[in-house]
Amino acid sequence: MVFARPGEALARAEAVLDGDPSPLHASVAHHVIGMWQRDFGDLRVALRHLRRARDLAARSGSADREADVLGTLGVALVHAGRTRQGLAALERGVARGTGHTRARVLYRRAYVWWVLGHHREALDDVRRATPVLRQADDVIWTARALTLRATVHLALGAVERAEADFTAAQRLWDTTGQEHDKADVVESRALAAFRSGDIPAALRLFDEAEERYAKLGTPVFVFYIRRCEVLMAAGLAPEALAEADAAIAVLDRIGGQTTRKAELLLAAARAARLAGDPDTATARAADAVRLFAGQQRAWWETHAQLVLIEARLAAGRASGRMVADAAAVAGRLTECGSPAAPEASLLAGRIALRLGRRAEAERHLDVAARSRHSGPPLARMTGWAAQALRAEAAGSSRGVLEACRRGLDVLDDHRMTLGASELRARATAQGAELAALAQRASLVSGGPRRLLVWSERWRATVLSAPPTRPPADPALSRNLTAFREIAARAETARVDGRPVPALEREQRRLEREIRSWTLRMRGAVPGDGHRFDPGRLLERLGGGRLVEIAELGGRVQVLLCGEGRVRRFEGGPLANALAEVEHVQAGLRRLAHPGAEGRLPVLEAAGRRLEELLLGAAVSHLGPGPGPLVVVPPARLHRVPWALLPSLRERVVSVSPSASSWLRAVETEPPPDGGHVLVRGPGLATGGAEVPELADRYGTTTVLEGDEARVPRVLDSLDGAVLAHIAAHGTFRADSPLFSSLRMADGPLIVHDFERLNRSPYRIILSSCDTARLASVGADEVLGLVTALLPLGTAGVVASGVPVNDATVVPLMLALHKGLSSGLSLAESLRDARAALPGDAVHQATGWAFTAFGAA
Repeated sequence: MVFARPGEALARAEAVLDGDPSPLHASVAHHVIGMWQRDFGDLRVALRHLRRARDLAARSGSADREADVLGTLGVALVHAGRTRQGLAALERGVARGTGHTRARVLYRRAYVWWVLGHHREALDDVRRATPVLRQADDVIWTARALTLRATVHLALGAVERAEADFTAAQRLWDTTGQEHDKADVVESRALAAFRSGDIPAALRLFDEAEERYAKLGTPVFVFYIRRCEVLMAAGLAPEALAEADAAIAVLDRIGGQTTRKAELLLAAARAARLAGDPDTATARAADAVRLFAGQQRAWWETHAQLVLIEARLAAGRASGRMVADAAAVAGRLTECGSPAAPEASLLAGRIALRLGRRAEAERHLDVAARSRHSGPPLARMTGWAAQALRAEAAGSSRGVLEACRRGLDVLDDHRMTLGASELRARATAQGAELAALAQRASLVSGGPRRLLVWSERWRATVLSAPPTRPPADPALSRNLTAFREIAARAETARVDGRPVPALEREQRRLEREIRSWTLRMRGAVPGDGHRFDPGRLLERLGGGRLVEIAELGGRVQVLLCGEGRVRRFEGGPLANALAEVEHVQAGLRRLAHPGAEGRLPVLEAAGRRLEELLLGAAVSHLGPGPGPLVVVPPARLHRVPWALLPSLRERVVSVSPSASSWLRAVETEPPPDGGHVLVRGPGLATGGAEVPELADRYGTTTVLEGDEARVPRVLDSLDGAVLAHIAAHGTFRADSPLFSSLRMADGPLIVHDFERLNRSPYRIILSSCDTARLASVGADEVLGLVTALLPLGTAGVVASGVPVNDATVVPLMLALHKGLSSGLSLAESLRDARAALPGDAVHQATGWAFTAFGAA
């Protein structure tokens, strides 16, 4: 019952002890309490009960009862870090037990071998136990043995064998009432799905396992360790770190298993390194190494040492000793059959290259590169990264580019199995090194055109295909409706000055439900195999220009496309440009309020410095007059107000996340029967004063305001519209960009809602604050409201990236629509609208705050 109905098992065991049980029955009761405390409570309490159970078993005269308890005690001692004592107890249990009982003890010793990382020994014991358990018709323990054997196969990289055993175990579990064990096998199948490269299936199965565990009310720390691994692979390292640290805190509070604490520390170290926090990674990994060493868990200790070396390298430390240490780790991982061995060889090669030891680096990289042709996607990526570094060290640009192409193709295939745009974007971080290597090789030997191709190869790839649209799922619809209702109630309470902690908790819970649902979606759109063609871009530009900004080695590279050619210019240090962008953003926020007019000269001076840093000498080659210009910045420069740069103030400027997405926008046709939609949300300072005037201008128009401006009605009207103007409060969520929202009458309209449209409006104008703010994620991706619209059929967007003065927005919007009515594009209309504004500082700042995205 401990793993079927844990709470009831504990209560009944305690009730037995409250009576006057015989030594045999008392031994069973203490045994049950010890098992419960071992897995779900205080390990010190567990050891007291299990030792008492052992002594009572000896008094009862039953050798099998004693053997059974010794098996459980051995497991608990190992989890407490007393490895030698635990193995000795298991050895005595195997010797004391007979037949069926002995097989159960062998199973427990196999489990301990797995915990310790002795996988061959684990397989030997579980193979000895399984036939005996089958012969005894012991369904529960046979299913446990199959589950364990599958888990060991996974650790050795034998995914197909693992899946076969998990399937067989699942059939047996379905005939039992062992709810905890059933949850465990679902969790294990999640890990198998992940190891085979299916992250959406893994996330779905982890969610199912979590629901099962929650019903039992039992914390399961292996679950958190495994889910952290999947979260990291999905690019969600900060979430993995938070989950691991939270689990460690719970484990410390209840006095739980030190073995699990060591594994959680290792997970936290990996997550911190991937999240760009090498100091935390170093501290967590060092603690994990110390604990694993004390627990005599060499397999785990070696994996922790690998992460420790990676963290130290990320912190800028490199030495000959680190090369030797990484090589030794690679050797030990190879000996124990760990799939992480190529990663360690790649690490040794990287450090050797940094130290200039090319011959030594070649040896290690050659070993790592052998993994490029087989295994799961991320393992093959490791191999191709090693091959690219080998080619770079040998001075072969062609070899670098070929390895990078092959590696990024692997990652492309992997990304397209992901249905959620967030996961697709974050997964690109795995290809950042390959993309940078290719750009570096192109800069050295390929000329500007090749550098443009490689800058495009791994930029804004999430926009290359529409996200998988969620099916009409009633649970998702209910959660979205409930989320809007709770968010609206919380907003009203804040305005009234009432406390909202309960509402905020419920809102966060619903956000987790919605996000979990979307992350589980599988990709339905295969990669189209499209390769960026500079010739096609130059042809479509006509007399216009496109500036693609790249970053190599910390400096800005400017690729100017136009007049049938691509030219390269060098800008300034990227760090200086990023610092200047922060100053400009602060200045625009100040100028949104009257009384800050004195800041205008400071802001204009910052604009001049930004122009020098971001465009360099390319400024004098932009072409005569106010011709159209497309700017393609990297993700980290998405907050630049380009109209502030002196040479761009009079030009027709649009911004695009990539040249490829601009080409798609150019070739997007407006819907032949699309209408005009005007939406006015609640709480605007001006009341959305431009909307009534625009309704008069356009005539036949759908106007949604007041109670009609509710999310379902708004979405229905936006679907397939030719033009939408939305005057509504915008909220950007840096912590979760796809929950960025526009405030409607019934609550927030979020990015997840837009992704349910069949086709988003051809042109969208968002007249409120912060609607153009984006989050930089992955290699060179941006997530937010604007980028969610572009793959869904929107060819052009006008939005603001900073807070703006509501009163000055109205004349800007009216002037913008005047241009659109006369047949101008969004970028042309925005340029003319800025020129039509009064010349005071607040109006100018408002004009600079808005940007035209896309090509419509």
